Amino acid sequence: MPKVSNDHCFRDLKRRILALELGPGTHLDEVSLSDAYGISRTPLREVLQRLSGEGYVQLQANRGAKVASMDIATMRTFFQTAPMVYANIARLAAENRKSGQIRELKATQKDFIRAIRSTDPTAAVLCNHRFHEIIGQMAHNPYLMACLDRLLIDHTRLGQTFYRPAAPAEKVLILKAAEQHDAMILAIEAQEAGLAIDLTLQHWDLSRDRIERFVRPDPLPVDVVSLKDHRHAI
Repeated sequence: MPKVSNDHCFRDLKRRILALELGPGTHLDEVSLSDAYGISRTPLREVLQRLSGEGYVQLQANRGAKVASMDIATMRTFFQTAPMVYANIARLAAENRKSGQIRELKATQKDFIRAIRSTDPTAAVLCNHRFHEIIGQMAHNPYLMACLDRLLIDHTRLGQTFYRPAAPAEKVLILKAAEQHDAMILAIEAQEAGLAIDLTLQHWDLSRDRIERFVRPDPLPVDVVSLKDHRHAI
């Protein structure tokens, strides 16, 4: 492979991790990656350090790097934290969004629609990642954005199950998710914070049961409380 820039290597490894081309816990062999991307070990290690800083990989002393795992402890924290973060970001996004960000969100939604119509689950999950990332940027809150960035890594990987429907009823859920995206855009654009929160919680509930399949055949040994019961935390 021709030599590529460090930034390209960084972006491509992020994409491969989110698309599950590199699964959770996968050991990242520096020699193979150096050869594949045409960069030396030193800049590759810098890339891996950047990925570690963003939560995509874990660096182990004397053992190299591996893709961030998704064990039971991680999933428990994810399911407990995600609804509160998403709901608060939705509220702030509705209050602080800029017109340019609305245009970008609508453009990303068009890409998302194209991906689900062409039954491209990887493209759909990456567009969905970008959709929620833009909403996070609209909130203009660096503390919540840092948390969202980390949540989206696991949510996007989990979302691979949602966008690979096994039955007609599951295909309907994907179309419903797209409709909810449209409604969220309208609520944020109109600065209707309460509605944006409600739609965000509905959107989470839509996919929550499906994405738990990621950890099957062993179900999560935790109580995943309905988001409606978490409204007091918003």
